[in-house]
Amino acid sequence: MYDKILLSVDLNEESSWAKALPAAVTLCRTFDASLHVVTVLPDYHMPMVGSYFPRDFSKKAHAALSEAQHRFIAEHVPEDVKVQAVIVDGSPWEAIIKAAKKLGVDLIVMASHNKRKFADYVLGPNAEHVVHHAKVSVMIVR
Repeated sequence: MYDKILLSVDLNEESSWAKALPAAVTLCRTFDASLHVVTVLPDYHMPMVGSYFPRDFSKKAHAALSEAQHRFIAEHVPEDVKVQAVIVDGSPWEAIIKAAKKLGVDLIVMASHNKRKFADYVLGPNAEHVVHHAKVSVMIVR
């Protein structure tokens, strides 16, 4: 039923993967699917934002995030699961949808955040945006 499963994680927020990762691993094992762990890096290339950071900041941030992501996979994803680490730039929900399309995934798995922050009221939760805009199935894990 599923061949490629995207799991969106925020490495600084355990609640973004603590329940979603086991669900994604179970689905990968059940359907012999590959797991694509996607982490979103904010877009530092925008002129207004980029001017506040050193010129090579984005490159260093990508390298640090890649290292952290590979460490996360080594520590938390079982060895029998085929896994790929993916870093995307931009707005979280848009980047997740673009990554899903580019990778050709069948399912997006992500956590629901119950903590309502001010940004959620202004922008809307990322999971909600992904559900409304994705062209593939989305599983929200609570």
